[in-house]
Amino acid sequence: MEIKLRFFGAAQNVTGSCYLIEANGSRILVDCGLYQERDLKERNWDDFPIPANTIDAVLLTHAHLDHSGRIPKLVKEGFKGPIYATAATADIAKIIMLDSAHIQEEDVKHKLKRHEKEGRTSPFPYEPLYTSEDAQDACELLQGVRYKQDISIADGISAAFFEAGHIFGSSSIKLKITQGDESRTILFSGDVGRWDVPIIRDPAVIGAADYVLVESTYGNRDHKPVDSIPDALADVVNQTVERGGNIIIPSFAVERTQELLFHLSNLLRDKRIPLIPAYVDSPMAVRVTEVFKRHPELFDDETNEMIRNGQHPCDFVGLAMSRTTDQSKAIKEVAGSAIIIAGSGMCTGGRIKHHLKNNITDAKNTILFVGYQAVGTLGRIILEGKEEIRIHGQLWQVNAHIERIEGFSAHADRNELMRWLSGIGVAPKKVFVVHGEPDAATAFAEKITEEKGWPVHVPAYDEEATLD
Repeated sequence: MEIKLRFFGAAQNVTGSCYLIEANGSRILVDCGLYQERDLKERNWDDFPIPANTIDAVLLTHAHLDHSGRIPKLVKEGFKGPIYATAATADIAKIIMLDSAHIQEEDVKHKLKRHEKEGRTSPFPYEPLYTSEDAQDACELLQGVRYKQDISIADGISAAFFEAGHIFGSSSIKLKITQGDESRTILFSGDVGRWDVPIIRDPAVIGAADYVLVESTYGNRDHKPVDSIPDALADVVNQTVERGGNIIIPSFAVERTQELLFHLSNLLRDKRIPLIPAYVDSPMAVRVTEVFKRHPELFDDETNEMIRNGQHPCDFVGLAMSRTTDQSKAIKEVAGSAIIIAGSGMCTGGRIKHHLKNNITDAKNTILFVGYQAVGTLGRIILEGKEEIRIHGQLWQVNAHIERIEGFSAHADRNELMRWLSGIGVAPKKVFVVHGEPDAATAFAEKITEEKGWPVHVPAYDEEATLD
């Protein structure tokens, strides 16, 4: 029995998740994400290592851009097979892929004008990676599946999706490959979430697998407890309001924005923060919040109890959802303090860049980070204490207070990842540690060896492994 596994992304780095399984004459891709680290973005423009039209199906663990963002490019290059995902992931992936295409189309227009004015050129083509039409074509290939449902993918290959607890609809995927009387199972963790976080259910216990690919974003550190978030958030809001400033929060449109709204709603209800205007300035986040409302079957018990008591977790007095460009621009004119939540979560694009330009030079304001910032992203550069940053071709002095609340992470830390691995039970033939910066992946691999004694490997980009 021979199965080939190739690591086309998120191997000794965090973004660009993409793994190829070749077995029984079929090719199955698990995730096809966009690279977001500045030093790796050129990979987004590379042709896929294999012809797109030779791939039989794509399995999508969840909708985040670093897992779904190159699917329209794959379709553009000739992929026409099914894309399997949970129903909620399919709904959110449609929003994210179309939004990504639109942002790329707009960025190309502005970048070309700016570079012509400045007399410089871009290392990337002056064209979008893919168009809105490509993204729409990709959306039409999405097929929603239920958790724990066995799906026939190809001859002798089936898959089942399990709750990952990372974002709404997120999954770990167990692939089963049968050849004659033999079978092997490969478990892809996707992004593993945390236990006891608001709104969504905990990661599922999945059981034994022959091979495991496990993420390691926070494989070398521990998070602060989830219950520390309300105090930390209240402190940031209250201190900034006392200075007369704004709270600018770069936030992922999926899960993080909704979790923020959950905590802000509770803090306002308990009168722990003042009632000030709050804005979700992200058309995508607004649409994703609507998806949440369409899938109450995925809420955890606490959230369902809130709804029964007439309090929706993603809404409160003073909250405004900004859909249009004019509504976004009008936020700048609001007098007094305000909370502004905008994407993208790593400050790599979107409306957050405009709010940073408008607020980062004023010491009264706070830039609050509530999510992971990959190496090379603007968010990471700000967090690392750069005194001056470049946005839209212009330098801006960083005078605002820079704060970070780590407990918000939707990723499991090293101990939570070990808890997830413990659900596998019997030792697998090998564990591949992926989706982490080299230090984090290596440290987590060492932890698995030390605590479990399981065979572990940290694969490199484009490495191929033969699974017997």
